[in-house]
Amino acid sequence: MAAAGRLRRRLFLAVPWRGCCSPHRGAAGCPSAGQVRAAFLRFFQERHGHHRLPSAPLRPRGDPRLLFVNAGMNQEEACGMAWELLTEVYEIPRDRLYVTYFGGDPSLGLSADEECRDIWLRLGVPASHVLPFPMKDNFWEMGDTGPCGPCTEIHYDHVGGGRNAAALVNQGSPDVVEIWNLVFMQYSREVEGNLLPLPQHHVDTGMGLERLVTVLQNKRSNYDTDLFTPILDAIHKGYRGPRYQGLVGDADVGHVNMAYRVVADHVRTLCVCITDGIYPGLSGAELVLRRILRRAVRFCAEVFHAPPGFLASLVPTVVEVLGDAYPELTKNADQIMDLINENEAAFLSSLERGRRIIERTVQQMEPSANFPAEVAWSLYGNLGFPLDLIDLMLEEKGISLDSAAFNKLALEDAKRKAGGPQAGRVEDTNTCLDVHSLAQLQSSNMPATDDSPKYAYALGQHGQYEFSPCQATVLMLYRDQSLRKEVGAGQRCGVILDRTNFYAEQGGQASDQGYMIRLGQQDILFPVESVRLCGGYVVHEVTAVETLRAGDQVQLFVDEAQRLACMTNHTATHLLNFALRHVLGDNTEQRGSHVTAERLRFDFDAKGPVTVEQLQQVEQVVQDVIKRNEVVHMAEVPLTLARRVQGLRAVDEGYPDPVRIVSLGVPVESVLTCDSEAAMQTSVELCCGTHLLQTGAMEDLAIISERQLVKGISRVIAVTGGQAKQAREVGQCLAMEVDSVSLRMKQRSTSIPEMQNLSKEVGQLTKVVASTAMPQWQRKELQTILKALQRTANTAIKKLEVQQAEEKAQSVLAKHCNQPVIIDTVPADSLSILMKVVNQLCDKSPGTSVLLLSPQASGEVFCACQVSKNCLPAFSAADWAVAVCAQMEGKAGGSPVVAKGSGNAKGMQGALNTALEFAQSKL
Repeated sequence: MAAAGRLRRRLFLAVPWRGCCSPHRGAAGCPSAGQVRAAFLRFFQERHGHHRLPSAPLRPRGDPRLLFVNAGMNQEEACGMAWELLTEVYEIPRDRLYVTYFGGDPSLGLSADEECRDIWLRLGVPASHVLPFPMKDNFWEMGDTGPCGPCTEIHYDHVGGGRNAAALVNQGSPDVVEIWNLVFMQYSREVEGNLLPLPQHHVDTGMGLERLVTVLQNKRSNYDTDLFTPILDAIHKGYRGPRYQGLVGDADVGHVNMAYRVVADHVRTLCVCITDGIYPGLSGAELVLRRILRRAVRFCAEVFHAPPGFLASLVPTVVEVLGDAYPELTKNADQIMDLINENEAAFLSSLERGRRIIERTVQQMEPSANFPAEVAWSLYGNLGFPLDLIDLMLEEKGISLDSAAFNKLALEDAKRKAGGPQAGRVEDTNTCLDVHSLAQLQSSNMPATDDSPKYAYALGQHGQYEFSPCQATVLMLYRDQSLRKEVGAGQRCGVILDRTNFYAEQGGQASDQGYMIRLGQQDILFPVESVRLCGGYVVHEVTAVETLRAGDQVQLFVDEAQRLACMTNHTATHLLNFALRHVLGDNTEQRGSHVTAERLRFDFDAKGPVTVEQLQQVEQVVQDVIKRNEVVHMAEVPLTLARRVQGLRAVDEGYPDPVRIVSLGVPVESVLTCDSEAAMQTSVELCCGTHLLQTGAMEDLAIISERQLVKGISRVIAVTGGQAKQAREVGQCLAMEVDSVSLRMKQRSTSIPEMQNLSKEVGQLTKVVASTAMPQWQRKELQTILKALQRTANTAIKKLEVQQAEEKAQSVLAKHCNQPVIIDTVPADSLSILMKVVNQLCDKSPGTSVLLLSPQASGEVFCACQVSKNCLPAFSAADWAVAVCAQMEGKAGGSPVVAKGSGNAKGMQGALNTALEFAQSKL
């Protein structure tokens, strides 16, 4: 296995090794971090024949639950390798090293890991330095479920001097720290909490470069090593304040030293992640990186009082420190700096505006009142203002946030994003004009809202979408089914404007979100939560953080990320419609659709379920158009002219006149030409929605669900871009897991527990495949394979159980030949097998009543019995099993002929006596 890409990621790769020294020969002779890294790699390559592979990506492939890679696998003689590297290559004194191992857990039936202990003792570690610890210290689990196992750790004593520091191991002492961790992956934690043995065992090796370098360079902190000191020096050069002193807690006045550590750590993270293709964004790993960047910017601005661009100016130093190990950093340095500067500029603008909003809100609050949740939510959701910063700024002013109300808003937002068109909608009364209010607007000659600015966007110089700003006037407000000229602070209302760039929910596309501000009052944000079109008037659902009046001049800001995602998915819907007709035939008609930022849904006529091959063909048609990066042409034309277009795809609904035509790859004028068949070869639809300008921005499309709603109508759900790529990665990983199970199934194990584990693994994979977002064609393929594997496993288990039961029955029968009652103990892997043994004994010896007990390694005892029909009704199997299991503090049940149960091994001898006495009393 590869030493580089498979060990716990701590940013270590290779640079040339120029020698090695003991960490106790003085600072001048200490190895650099690069030398430590190179020695590590050469050790596994040259001494143990490992292959060196390129660095693995930080983003995990095929596991949407995990945002960043946190561990990897490394087999073989792991304990010996670790000890050899630390003591012989790095020459760390053995008397400073302490080893821990798992001391067992009786409550789970887990014994102490004596095998691990003995390995360390054989390696020459003194017994006083090999220490057992309980589950909380030496049993590693990544989460509530999944692979886990006992672990062994190597700890280093910074003080040394011949002392015994065993009492300080795993006690949180800064003097004795863990530097290596080996996890023996041998169990799987199930949902129910129990542990099952894994079919294959691995060793997960965790060793941090920074900790090791800290030891080898005679330092107490990672930040004092040459992995960080050049970056800290670069910060000081730009800060011109006190140098980094390593202070913490109350001693760190003004949090200056903490700011040094945060900025140094975060700029390293930013550099490596951006190089790896993870950019600051709005969800998943991208959101984590965005928050990391903004936290670093805050410390630069607030503690170091540094000018814009300071954070990016540290990138060359990071490249100097890590460039040899990460050659990609050198190639991408300019791009990293540009991205950091762009994100910093956007955040600093939001930061300043957020400060003003908080100041203004606090000035207008009543004494001892909580800070309004609506304002905090607007800062967080619309400006990306960090929640911890809001709390910090309020704490400085002695004010608390209304957390309950804030959490309620967050929950409503999560529901809105997770569900369909109706999800999360708290009320329609503020956005759906009632007939009387609509008539009142029309009779007063209130002009309809001009929403043409929603189409005002273009591609920028670097291919990014640029949305034009929009200024508008508040014409009327609407609340509680009545039109109003004014709405007070804290109230939710509908806002009718003379013009807007917000897209109102229509044509199956979800509405925009964002915020508006009053001209001249840049520090007051009015969040726009949804938008609807009612009788020509676009109604924006807004929370009024201050009094809002008709006549107010406002500037509108659409949530650009959400809009772009909706545009992508709407264009994808058109393309999917075309692809389905192309593959399934021209009779395939649209029956409905819904587009959100997260996914798209499309309903259509279908004679039956879409086959695997057809799903693959549909995706391929879409991907071909994406690769060609076709131009999306849009134009308004008279409705009568539009309806003449051959092959026009339009659902059965009313359209305005003129109507908007959206054509992929073919100019609208071409499809309108008399007798033109261009529309037959591409997607041409009547649509009022917002769309991409070129198909390439879609990147990918994956159909992740397909099912029949009713007879003749099917529904598909698809995702695009990064979500589609992630769905494909997940599908590939699950396909590999299914292949692995299939291969092991073909080996035809003769062990019932192994086959039962395989059967359970198939069952678990079946559930995962059914519920995970992945290409639907691949899901169907895997489900077919898994169904066959489950049948094979069940048949094999049944066959093995019958075979084992026959063998055990023969043995028992030979021991108790011609006896009217057989009572005995029999080893059996399951209660099912024990029942089969009892059944076969009764078949082979008619007239005999049988009760068997089978003790298990867990301390449980299985009980199974069958009574001869000649002994009924006086002798009942159910009563027999209940009496026996009661002696073992257990339970039982069944019929007069057959029964089963279980109990505790401590009462087994008494149970055998009870079984005989009960039988004798009934015969």
